[in-house]
Amino acid sequence: MNESCKDDAVPGANGGTAAEAARNEAEHFRRLAEEAREVRDHLREAHEIVRRDQEELRETAEGARVAGEEARTAAETARKTSEDTRAATEAAREAVVDAVRATADAMNVSLEQMKVVEEMRRTLRHIKDATKLDSN
Repeated sequence: MNESCKDDAVPGANGGTAAEAARNEAEHFRRLAEEAREVRDHLREAHEIVRRDQEELRETAEGARVAGEEARTAAETARKTSEDTRAATEAAREAVVDAVRATADAMNVSLEQMKVVEEMRRTLRHIKDATKLDSN
């Protein structure tokens, strides 16, 4: 171990000591480690941004899915309402047709009654005329 201390004090052939070379190498590795940490931190930040973006996309997709489901439900409700309206319209049309038929039937009965009344008037006139002739 003392030899390494002596080596530290003895200048090398390259103008520096072994200790200086070791310090330089250690500093170089320290810088490399620092750069690696910076790259790691940068990658971690990039991964976090990607993770947040993916979460936002998931939330957006979920919102779109919910909106699609609501739209499907609204369309189904509209279709059902349309069917109900069509059925109600058909029932109302049938009721109008029945009412028109009933009105036509009532008018035919009234017409027949008027014909009977008119026939009774003729008969009464004929009887009245016949009674006048018999009285004279």
